[in-house]
Amino acid sequence: MTFPRSTYVQAAGFEIHVTEWGDRRKPALVMWHGLARTGRDFDEAASALAEQYFVLCPDTPGRGLSSWAKRPEVEYSYRMFGEAALGLLAHYGIDRLRWIGTSMGGLIGITLAAEVLKERITHLVINDVGPDIPAEGAGRIASYVGTPPVYDTVAELEAWLRRNYAPFGENTPEFWRRMADTSARRTDGGRVTVHYDPAIVSQFTTHKGDLDVWDKYDAVSAPTLLIRGATSDVLSEVTAARMTSRGPKPRLVTISDCGHAPTLANSEQISLLREFLAS
Repeated sequence: MTFPRSTYVQAAGFEIHVTEWGDRRKPALVMWHGLARTGRDFDEAASALAEQYFVLCPDTPGRGLSSWAKRPEVEYSYRMFGEAALGLLAHYGIDRLRWIGTSMGGLIGITLAAEVLKERITHLVINDVGPDIPAEGAGRIASYVGTPPVYDTVAELEAWLRRNYAPFGENTPEFWRRMADTSARRTDGGRVTVHYDPAIVSQFTTHKGDLDVWDKYDAVSAPTLLIRGATSDVLSEVTAARMTSRGPKPRLVTISDCGHAPTLANSEQISLLREFLAS
């Protein structure tokens, strides 16, 4: 059984928390989470894939245990997150890598695979996001990200997470408890809220261009796997179909009984990742 290691790396002016899995001598795999989440969301997949890869699961600046931005309106952008990713790769001495990105992490992967890491990302997994996001999905996410809940207990926060992230699909009690443990922080008054900077919502206000990256997508040449939750309001059927016919022309796999976004935590989804990454 593979166990995680917690470490901190200076990159792009941030202290980045990284959960490491596996042997550094193995091929590198970066797993990048969604907008208001943390790298710990990937525990099940990272533990399994660490048999073949050295897996890095960063917390994006402003999330989890990574530092917050001093200038949110400038620093919470794909440009800065890309610089943070490059800093991480330099720290670990990684040249070539595989990339799995959920939602925001998928869009960051697209921008990097199209430009500065075009010759270095050998496999790209885009999990439930497209080069443009429907207004309905963007509005739903922005509404809860910009107004984070505050509770008296972690149990109440866990109940909120179960409701708010119900589109993730069915998951085990252990999954939801870990999600609560890794999503919670205490306020100055001792109450419980989510573990991110509310200013990350600027992704939907100041940096709207980050949500429309068709030009970058069309420049991706790495072999690509596209995963979609069957009832996703972030990646529509129409957009997913368009993606399969242009750019890297990925294989599309739809996960039933799931919305935004598949957690990649069960054995079937992990097997899907393992098969693609080994191809």
